[in-house]
Amino acid sequence: MTVVSLLVFLPLAASLALASLARPAPTLARWTWLTVAAVEVVLVGVMWATYERPADDSLAFEERLPWLPGVGSSYHVGVDGLSLPLVAMTVVIFLACAVFAFRDADRPRTRAALFLFLESVSLGLFVSADLILFFVFFDLSIVGMYFVIAGWGHGEARRSALKFFLYTFVGSLALLAGFIGLYVAAAPHTFDMVELTRTAPLAGRPVAGGLVLAAILLGLAVKTPTVPFHTWLPPAHTDAPAVGSAVLAAVLLKMGTYGFVRIAMPMLPQSWQAWSWVIVVVGLVSVLHGALVALAQTNLKRMIAYTSVNHMGYIVLAVGVAGLISSDTAQARAVAVTGAVTQMVSHGLVTGALFLLAGVFWRRTEQYDLSAYGGLAGPAPRFATLFAVAAFASLGLPALSGFIAEFQVFTGSIAAAPVTAVALLGILITAALFLRALQGVFTGHPRGRSVGFADLRATETWSVAPLLLLSLLIGVLPNTLVSVIEPAAATVIHLVGR
Repeated sequence: MTVVSLLVFLPLAASLALASLARPAPTLARWTWLTVAAVEVVLVGVMWATYERPADDSLAFEERLPWLPGVGSSYHVGVDGLSLPLVAMTVVIFLACAVFAFRDADRPRTRAALFLFLESVSLGLFVSADLILFFVFFDLSIVGMYFVIAGWGHGEARRSALKFFLYTFVGSLALLAGFIGLYVAAAPHTFDMVELTRTAPLAGRPVAGGLVLAAILLGLAVKTPTVPFHTWLPPAHTDAPAVGSAVLAAVLLKMGTYGFVRIAMPMLPQSWQAWSWVIVVVGLVSVLHGALVALAQTNLKRMIAYTSVNHMGYIVLAVGVAGLISSDTAQARAVAVTGAVTQMVSHGLVTGALFLLAGVFWRRTEQYDLSAYGGLAGPAPRFATLFAVAAFASLGLPALSGFIAEFQVFTGSIAAAPVTAVALLGILITAALFLRALQGVFTGHPRGRSVGFADLRATETWSVAPLLLLSLLIGVLPNTLVSVIEPAAATVIHLVGR
């Protein structure tokens, strides 16, 4: 068993162990979740330290075993510069959630088993090099998050969980149809992602390629989500528990955007070129719509949810630009794709922190209404400091990861397609909404629900602060992340240009 398989199946083994025990002590369940999540971070640290860039048609830490040989599917896993950063972000988010929920008393054994299961399937998706394996993990993540929202959420949690499940499951069916289209076109038939990337089986077949890409894009657009497939997201976030919202925003949304760069772009390069302006427009609309609707929100969680639509729009914009083929823009388009992957990591860290901080509001007062608070910096200075840092990171302040990601996205996108400069309005609107929230909630004299508001506990501080420290590290020393992503982004641009 390679380190990748150990990384994927260790949380699953722990989850099954917790689920099979008759009545484990709550403390045992909490410590099992925390310990396994910490071990996962260590394993990824070892992978990062020993990672060497693989050849363009292979993966690092690669493992392949027969699985469904009759249909050309195998257990094929590995990582490269596109997936390793997302694997690292995933294990950090799940560790933060384990710390944040450590003292929660609501069914700790079941919750720990469910989140360990979610961690396993999330990591499995990011390391998959077989479309069927990818699809299995994709669907299992939907099931896991459904039970998180329905079981530990509040408000209209069951309705929101059902809406989330139906939207994303229908999207997954479209995704499966696209995968079958790639399989049928391949000669010999295969679901192997490395082989499909190498051969691009639908090249020279514009109608068939367009239909397959449409199916794949639909499935991934629902998961991302982009406008107009985003309506499941705000209620799911609003009614989910804090740790559920953090995993949903930081990890599960990236399954859609990762699918763009791992599957749609390199396997269907000519169709991607043909659809590139459509994808660019969808990205622009998502950026502006997400920011404007977030500005109109009075509910903190809904506001953060709509900023996710905005930030995912930056990624869609960048990958759309990658298909605008021109000999003198190859470097700019590579910068845009690098920025897109960097944005996936940055958004995961920062928005994960914001949703955990939003969970503190619910723990103290069961109230997300921004108008219910004022002067909160007085009674809760640590909370105010971390929320301000997270807000500034989300709006793209220099020295934080959001700036590095958005700078690359816009530098590459505007150089390749100047009209994409319109999306810069999204940054201005995002800055306005976060500054307004900071001013209204934290400044002045304590009033409303802020009176008697307890500051962050140790588990809350130590779940959020490391995420923001990583955002600061990326902002100050971006090469620690960008140097891993850049070669893989350049390879994607080369493949799209075939």
